[in-house]
Amino acid sequence: MTDAVRPFPIEIPQTDLDDLADRLARTRWPDAGPYADNRQGPQLDRIQRLADRWRDGYDWRATERALNGWGSSRTVIDGLGIHFLHIRSPEPDARPLLLTHGWPGSVLEFRDVIGPLSDPAAHGGVRADAFHLVIPALPGFGFSEKPTEPGWGVGRTAGAWAELMRRLGYGEAWLAQGGDWGAAVTTVLAHMRAPGLAGIHLNMVMVQPTEAEIAGATPEEHAMMADAQRYERDYSGYMKLQASRPQSVAFALADSPVGLAAWIYALFQDVSDTGADPESAIALDHIIDDIMLYWLPAAGPSSARFYWESMREMAGGMPTDPIPLPAGVSMFPGEQVRLSRRWAERRFADLRFFGEADRGGHFAAMENPQTFIDHVRTTFRRA
Repeated sequence: MTDAVRPFPIEIPQTDLDDLADRLARTRWPDAGPYADNRQGPQLDRIQRLADRWRDGYDWRATERALNGWGSSRTVIDGLGIHFLHIRSPEPDARPLLLTHGWPGSVLEFRDVIGPLSDPAAHGGVRADAFHLVIPALPGFGFSEKPTEPGWGVGRTAGAWAELMRRLGYGEAWLAQGGDWGAAVTTVLAHMRAPGLAGIHLNMVMVQPTEAEIAGATPEEHAMMADAQRYERDYSGYMKLQASRPQSVAFALADSPVGLAAWIYALFQDVSDTGADPESAIALDHIIDDIMLYWLPAAGPSSARFYWESMREMAGGMPTDPIPLPAGVSMFPGEQVRLSRRWAERRFADLRFFGEADRGGHFAAMENPQTFIDHVRTTFRRA
């Protein structure tokens, strides 16, 4: 059957792990450069420490077991194999919730929220807040297949996600959540009124303030715009490269584990709410886990190409009509692209929740999972 959903046990050959260890041992390191800070990118000693842990002490097999325990599955949609985690709640009345990651995230971005969202009673919550979780890997990310034809950007992905939910039997009254590219996909799902989609939650809103909003900005909104400008000026080099010449970096991302790690670590450093010290909020092994979902399937190049496809698709801008479905928005202070409640109210036709976290950044579910969980639950109690 072309629409079959099958278990997808992840079993990485030991030879692949041995090859990784060998490559790490033979790393040709760059010099430290003239600055003893991160203004030019990740510091040498941080990446060396990461590589040391990667070679000695890090346990991929534990992560492999966890992924398989979360219902690792695969199905072919629109000619492309899509890998996803499918965690069924023990609660019979649980609602289906689609969680979509971004770059340089992965399905493991949600590891700390899987238990509380799917089985709240076992984590101090109430049974009515339970969700069946569907967590797909974006096309060309993780163990999803790499597109071999043009067109796999945000819109085509949203269509595939709608089909995935239908195929899993969740064709009615399902919910969707996302940040980064996951926010873009979730927004498109809402605008296209995907069959059965009943509400969304975003922890990032891709928005440009209007001239009127800029002219009438409050001090808080001016600070938001300053952060967005700093991101554009100082931190967005990866995005511009991947959106314009992704193959120029593809060879390094496929061949060098340390090159890939530094490319990804830069974002954990720059856009987390950690003062450029991501390990203060995210376990180093979890950062390595995330890198492994790019290294093992050689997904660095194909994930970079997702930018090229999506930025061309979005060249005319995201839809400007207010998002028509019930929605919730969470703003985490370390997120570089934020909006105020009043800006949000103009962009959502039915804003059920707007919450501001006390800490956390771009990787909200990793940096501040409890607030992420609370905001998702509150949004969907009202949807």
